[in-house]
Amino acid sequence: MNKFLGKSKKGFTLIELMIVVAIIGILAAIAIPNFIRFQLKAKTSEGKVNVAAIRTAEEAYFSEFGSYVTGSVSPAANGGTTKTDFTDTGGFGTIGWAPEGQVFFNYEVVVSSNGAAYVADAGADIDGNGVDQAWGYVHPAPGSVSANADGTLGATVCPNNGILIQSGGRVFNQVLPCHTSYGQSEF
Repeated sequence: MNKFLGKSKKGFTLIELMIVVAIIGILAAIAIPNFIRFQLKAKTSEGKVNVAAIRTAEEAYFSEFGSYVTGSVSPAANGGTTKTDFTDTGGFGTIGWAPEGQVFFNYEVVVSSNGAAYVADAGADIDGNGVDQAWGYVHPAPGSVSANADGTLGATVCPNNGILIQSGGRVFNQVLPCHTSYGQSEF
């Protein structure tokens, strides 16, 4: 019986366990917000990539038929923080564009009255804060500084002459946030 009393007991003390739990808590407090931010960045890339694909489809259609095609807001309402089925409400099938699978964003193309310019945009409330994020592409008429068309998606519209602005002035022919508060600064 005495031989068991002399052996040291091995294990962790309560203090050691509390320190480990505190360290894990600190790491989780740092990691979880970063993980959520990276998820939102991944979701927002859908809008940018699809607006670029719409631009490619519009330009291909224009090169063959000599005009741009208006695309009605499709799907009619965005899914917000959840994906929804894409339903073409008009125009996107004509240019041969449809996203694969479900989407967070809804998409539209507004063509100018003379048919020589257009604005393509995408809007969604992917972070669930009640404010839509919008991405746009402005293609002005040749020799013009305006598309003479405004997109309607997002908390503010995606106009041809007031928002797709970088330092140095308006930027055309690039997919950009429709407002300076969108994009990486939001996440």
